[in-house]
Amino acid sequence: MASGRNPNLTTQAVAKSLRRRYRAERRFKAVCIGALGLALTFLAVLFLSIGLEAYTAFWQHWIALDMTYDAELLDPTGTRNPEELARGNYNLVVRGALQELFPEVEGRSDRRALASLVSSGAGYRLQERVVEDPSLVGTSERVWVLADDDIDMLLKGHISRDVPEGARRVSDQQIAWIDHLGEEGRVESRFNARFFRSGDSREPELAGIWGAAVGSAYTLLVTLLLSFPLGVSAALYLEEFAPRNRWTDLIEVNINNLAAVPSIVFGLLGLAVFLNFLHLPRSAPLVGGLVLSLMTLPRIIIPARAALQAVPPSIREAAYGLGASPMQVVFHHVLPLALPGILTGTIIGMGQALGETAPLLMIGMVAFIVDIPSTLTDPATVLPVQIYLWADSPERAFVEKTSAAILCLLGFLILMNLAAVVLRQRTEKKW
Repeated sequence: MASGRNPNLTTQAVAKSLRRRYRAERRFKAVCIGALGLALTFLAVLFLSIGLEAYTAFWQHWIALDMTYDAELLDPTGTRNPEELARGNYNLVVRGALQELFPEVEGRSDRRALASLVSSGAGYRLQERVVEDPSLVGTSERVWVLADDDIDMLLKGHISRDVPEGARRVSDQQIAWIDHLGEEGRVESRFNARFFRSGDSREPELAGIWGAAVGSAYTLLVTLLLSFPLGVSAALYLEEFAPRNRWTDLIEVNINNLAAVPSIVFGLLGLAVFLNFLHLPRSAPLVGGLVLSLMTLPRIIIPARAALQAVPPSIREAAYGLGASPMQVVFHHVLPLALPGILTGTIIGMGQALGETAPLLMIGMVAFIVDIPSTLTDPATVLPVQIYLWADSPERAFVEKTSAAILCLLGFLILMNLAAVVLRQRTEKKW
């Protein structure tokens, strides 16, 4: 009689093994889902914490004052010459308007505290108005001027009224003055358009990101114009024309290694070569673009080669079969098919370059720049460096400015990555 295993026992063993594998699979899926949920939670907490700090930066408080443009202060010669008007004492006009509202204020320290209710840029606002329209001299009008950053923080609730006077930057008398102005309808909250259209400033209420945004645009323009053609050309040569030997292997290994080099090393290279040796202008978008080009090159070459490798060999063989030359095969057939992947890698590489700070610090783009750059050689800074500068400032108002600038930078990065995803989905071909 032939011996054999009980079929029921075999079936039970198989079923038990299957249940064990299914349980392991469910545990693995649960761990993966948990990890994804944890990552999304951390991301949501990050955006929420930044957003809670940043949202108040998008609106500011203004104070209405009745300005009297005294001709003796602004145009003593009576010529209405723009140069003469620009030298007028507009700060005294602002102080006079505040003094009219609170005539009981006496003493130098009290008057100084009263004047600090409004921004130090209020005089410049009046100067612009009078120089633009000289007929205002000798007249009076109500003008809305920016509140000082400490007053703005008080009205936004970032400075508590409940703490002792010595523990806050706003005195009880200043709180009484601003409350009185609010009761008279002279305090108003408006959208902070200045944040998006002005450059940096020592005064938080006057600071904006436009200068840094223009500097970033110029820097990325130089980076793109240099790294994209060089990176694509290098990828084409290595993938389509270079012979396979130890030299090309060495080049490929070094390109892969350069992609992992810390970015500050490229900053040191730019400092040594572009500034100390070539004597190019310090803190200029031209030098920043050169440094970021060196850093971005391997990050363009690697995905470009991968995109070229993804083109099926049958495309090349068909082109050769029709009598095309190697250059025609590459530029008429292979490159157009690989271009979506190349552009996707380029956009991601440019997004990484946009967020870099360390290499630009090494070439002096950490300088305090007020003016908006107009050329590639003008002194400038970039958004990540601007965030770094504001984060190091002691004023409370710069905290919300820092968070708002971070949100803007993250928005640019998300848009660039979204453009890369959309570009790939719309142009990618399935083989």
